Amino acid sequence: MATQSPVNAILDETTSSSTHPSALQILHDWLTTADHKKIGLMYIGYALLFLVVGGFQAILMRIQLAIPNNHFVSPQAFNQLFTMHGTTMVFFVGMPVLFGFGNYLIPLMIGARDMAFPRLNAFSFWIAAFGGFLLYFSYLGAPGLSGAGSAPDVGWWAYAPLTARAFSPGHSTDYWTLAILISGIGSIGTAINIVATILCMRCPGMKLSRMPLLVWIYLVMAMMVFVTISPLTAAQIMLLLDRYLGSHFFDTQAGGSAVLWMHFFWVFGHPEVYVLILPTFAFANEIIPVFSRKAVFGYPAMVAATVAIGFISLSVWAHHMFTVGMGPGANTFFVLATMTISVPTGIKIFNWLATIWGGKIHFTSSMKFAIGFLFQFLVAGLTGIMLGSAPFDWQLSNSYFVVAHFHYVLVGAILFMLFSAFYYWYPKMTGRMLSEKLGTWHFWLFVIGFHLTFDLMHIPGILGMPRRIYTYEADRGWMMWNLLISCGAVIQTVATLIFVYNLIWSYFKGPVAGADPWDAWTLEWSTTSPPPSYNFAVIPGVSSRRPLWDLKHPEDPDSNYE
Repeated sequence: MATQSPVNAILDETTSSSTHPSALQILHDWLTTADHKKIGLMYIGYALLFLVVGGFQAILMRIQLAIPNNHFVSPQAFNQLFTMHGTTMVFFVGMPVLFGFGNYLIPLMIGARDMAFPRLNAFSFWIAAFGGFLLYFSYLGAPGLSGAGSAPDVGWWAYAPLTARAFSPGHSTDYWTLAILISGIGSIGTAINIVATILCMRCPGMKLSRMPLLVWIYLVMAMMVFVTISPLTAAQIMLLLDRYLGSHFFDTQAGGSAVLWMHFFWVFGHPEVYVLILPTFAFANEIIPVFSRKAVFGYPAMVAATVAIGFISLSVWAHHMFTVGMGPGANTFFVLATMTISVPTGIKIFNWLATIWGGKIHFTSSMKFAIGFLFQFLVAGLTGIMLGSAPFDWQLSNSYFVVAHFHYVLVGAILFMLFSAFYYWYPKMTGRMLSEKLGTWHFWLFVIGFHLTFDLMHIPGILGMPRRIYTYEADRGWMMWNLLISCGAVIQTVATLIFVYNLIWSYFKGPVAGADPWDAWTLEWSTTSPPPSYNFAVIPGVSSRRPLWDLKHPEDPDSNYE
């Protein structure tokens, strides 16, 4: 028998290893990548992990509140649960998943091969991810007044003086402060990258007036991140100085102000709602026209409304503070600002409805979630206007009515549109289609669970049920409502598990997607699914807002849509 030469053996081994990389090589490739698509997918995977964690915390809270005088968890554990749940959902689910979609899609949509600063992009992800894991390291500390402490229990807004060392000994609050501070650095790095990429990396012919609306909205969102993260970072530094270096920024007994913390936090916290909601507007602007088979109605008005929301959102923060005694002048200003921001938001809703009107609607799972988003965001906006009235807010501030309102925004609008985005872009990211049958089950169960939970949650709020209570007496009239609310949360959990199963099953067994399964019109659908590492073999040129559609359908009267 002929023996193989050592040279041939080495070549065969090299060829084999290059064709079939080992698990260690794959792991190394992902951990060291600067490819915007892989970083985007890591952001999304990281957010999905924390979505499961935050959802589990929500279920534990709903079990505790399902019946009166329950002792499923202790009061201390309940405080930790709502603190960690709120922090997780805002900072480690909402921000990362939206940055993930932006990372993945923006270079593809503008005809670029990568983000402007690939290494900064990788650094931003890892520093933001470290912030999230640092927060959960707090669970490893022994509970008590010494040592590492336990999980934070001061609420996701961490109002002074709860965060003072007299009321929060140990290091639990320090974990919260440092985790938010570190993740904020990653957020600012990603925002810098998004702005630089959009302004400097567009392909030939893509003027600002031809950019996809998703790209326009991410540009505004990234600029808002600069403005909103900065005061939060300053507040975290001031809090650390108060706790360890003897300053008194928030110590009322030494001349500081607890209300000062509220101003610093909410000047971040309310614009942050728009930082989270604007990218979901971006998804709606791409998905609704494709499945309505019509160009988006009122492109210039959409851009103007987005810029207006970015500016006005910076002047509405203190409608969270109507009950702290700011005075009639300040209250009136923030009431007017809150009412004003509803105008550009309403413009968007009418434009989406005008896009759907008369269209040839394709009721895919993605479109179903987009339509659910439209209805629920309208309801969330109406209850927001109600709470923007100072007398009404005075009555229901810190009640479960407020909890119902902001979950209508965060779940009913943001999460619904995120699900829509997953069903729409999953084929591009993986090359496989998600199951429409499972998507239908996911949609209807989630709709039922959502409305059973958050529609009914307004009622105990009106009946006087305060937020953040550990338990309640049976004679308050809240028992039936809380039981139904908890049942709705369980249905939402089942729906989410179906979605996760769909993601995993479809990755291995879903139908092959092809480059453009939706017959769409933006540039990401002009390349393979998933795209190659270089995105485009030849940098494309564009001459309209729907370049791919124009190439495929020159007979369309809306071709060369400017």
